[in-house]
Amino acid sequence: MRIAIYGRPSQSNRCEEAKKIFSQLNLLGIDYTVHQVYYDSLKDVVDFPSGITAFSSKLAEKSVDYLVSIGGDGTLLESLPFVVDAGVPILGINTGKLGFLSQVHKEDIEPAIKALKEKNFTIHTRSLLHLKTEGNVFGNNNYALNEVCVQRKDTSTMVTIHAYINGELLNSYWADGLIIATPTGSTAYSLSCSGPILLPEDSSFIITPIAPHNLNVRPVVIPDSCEITLKVEGRNPTYLVSLDSRSVPMENKKELTIYKESFGVKLIQLPDYSFAKTLRSKLNWGKDLRNE
Repeated sequence: MRIAIYGRPSQSNRCEEAKKIFSQLNLLGIDYTVHQVYYDSLKDVVDFPSGITAFSSKLAEKSVDYLVSIGGDGTLLESLPFVVDAGVPILGINTGKLGFLSQVHKEDIEPAIKALKEKNFTIHTRSLLHLKTEGNVFGNNNYALNEVCVQRKDTSTMVTIHAYINGELLNSYWADGLIIATPTGSTAYSLSCSGPILLPEDSSFIITPIAPHNLNVRPVVIPDSCEITLKVEGRNPTYLVSLDSRSVPMENKKELTIYKESFGVKLIQLPDYSFAKTLRSKLNWGKDLRNE
């Protein structure tokens, strides 16, 4: 078994948790390669084995069996371009804050690595959004696990977003922006804009407006077989398009086409994982915090 390790070079990822992860990998004799920038940030504090290799670009198909992301959900999202279209399963170890995607807690690092070695886990595939634009502005990484977001740029004025479902006009949104979210992304930006929570296995997408001018406009859930077309107008000549954490400016009136990607993200889930349990824990459901 060979795994790839991805992490952001930061003070938090030079902490005891990172040392614990690599110590456990070495103890179990697991062969691994580390992202070059992350390796450079850790080589003076982690006892790496001799002959270790590093990677800086997309990993060749079948060159690794799994990828381990060390950090928060944003770190896991950044790791996708290295392995996702090769179908490599990803395990997220949460050394960040919320951690909906990075499911392994700090105190569970050793048993998680052991479960990976023993293949004591299940793999769940999450849907991706594909974004088609004139000029293919995102190159080959034109997909999103959480959401595609369109929003105003460098101005306080609203934009007008004409949204079409399978060629039929759904609505013209006067708003700060519009989010097209996957079930995975239903607990991300869409949730903060009052969008609904979907179970990860749901076959739907969510259209959620950001600060709409008309207060009767609400999020809409649509089948993930639909094709969404967006046309944007505004006083500013450009607007901002985001795929998860990656953003580029686009000229007004250029169309965006969004549909389900042909491949998905494979996430590793350990035996004790429960989405309902995660919701209760991360969102403090069922807790009375008034007297704490």
